[in-house]
Amino acid sequence: MPEDRAYGSLAALYRLMLLMGAMTDALQLIKRGTDEILLESDLAERLKAGKPMRIKAGFDPTAPDLHLGHTVLINKLHHFQELGHEAVFLIGDFTGMIGDPTGKNATRPPLTREEVIENAQTYEEQIFKILEPEKTLVMFNSSWMGEMRAADLIQLAAKHTVARMLERDDFQKRYRAGQPIAIHEFLYPLVQGYDSVAIKAGVELGGTDQKFNMLVGRELQKHYGQPPQVVITVPILEGTDGVNKMSKSLGNYIGINEAPEEQFGKLMSISDELMWRYFELLSFKRTEVIAALRKSVEEGANPRDIKFELAKEIVGRFHGKRAANDAMRGFIARFQHGEIPENMPEVTLAGGGGAIPIPRLLKEAGLTKSTSEAMRLIKQGGVRIDGARAADPGLEIAPGSTHVVQVGKRRFARVSVEPGEL
Repeated sequence: MPEDRAYGSLAALYRLMLLMGAMTDALQLIKRGTDEILLESDLAERLKAGKPMRIKAGFDPTAPDLHLGHTVLINKLHHFQELGHEAVFLIGDFTGMIGDPTGKNATRPPLTREEVIENAQTYEEQIFKILEPEKTLVMFNSSWMGEMRAADLIQLAAKHTVARMLERDDFQKRYRAGQPIAIHEFLYPLVQGYDSVAIKAGVELGGTDQKFNMLVGRELQKHYGQPPQVVITVPILEGTDGVNKMSKSLGNYIGINEAPEEQFGKLMSISDELMWRYFELLSFKRTEVIAALRKSVEEGANPRDIKFELAKEIVGRFHGKRAANDAMRGFIARFQHGEIPENMPEVTLAGGGGAIPIPRLLKEAGLTKSTSEAMRLIKQGGVRIDGARAADPGLEIAPGSTHVVQVGKRRFARVSVEPGEL
């Protein structure tokens, strides 16, 4: 009957509208906090097809601890898991022994096998604070690269040219400056690219500095008869100083495994402007919720109270809701109930173009009489930066940052490190 046909057409149209709406929502979730998608049309088609994909993100085990900068990628893997896809957390134990040349103006020292294994052992426990274990494959690229013969590696190298390699900005600069580029550094993008072939990756995620390497993977997949992966780049997260890339060596990092009170204190130390960047790249709150929080600040809400929401969410993710609430109460007790004075000396130090080691900072800020005294107090646990214990004498404070520094129970200073000569 005509009515039945009309009803069937309307039902089909309704189903199509639901499908299109779901695909739009999925695409918006994936695009959130990304820098570039190559190619977005490919991604939209694959999402529309509704088939599970393997989503690859690679991590070189250069250090045993992951920090919030790493979680920008891990969070994006989590988004894909929410959509029913399989996350591949690839530990580059083979590439770690080559040394990633990305962004380097000199050959990077490779890690030993022992260092790589030791660092990689801690990763699984950390990532499952975010990822769903049943939807995650943890893989090591030594599984296939360790089995590759010299002849196979030469065959792989034949699929790319020196001219293409020199298109990379860092290689190009070093070549023009007459700085040496070791042959093994050319192998790094090839091996990272071949990882995508071995995994049969549908999507590869990486920082903006990894775009060249990921595009190599896309080209290699074409050579091996596979559909080329979609490349998604995410921004590099600034550290607590709001200037430099989050890095343990710069002392501007927030580690996944740090104690709740340390994480909370560091998050509360970031600037009000940087807070929104952290919300965008680290929070799982819906975009409309974050927009409402931003509007509330514009209308007069205290940014500190909004920062509490961010800190509670992040600390709760890694330590649980109770630990996050305890950390907030401890922070309020220290900073708002007189344990840390509101009025303290303001000290500005010139960074001399680089970061300042914490022992030197304590001496030059007048908080200790000497660097040896500073070293002793650090080892004894008597030094805090932004409420978190500074236990590493090798910690460096980056230029462009301001921190509340505490020595013992009564010595405080708000110390700013500025670029410039001493």
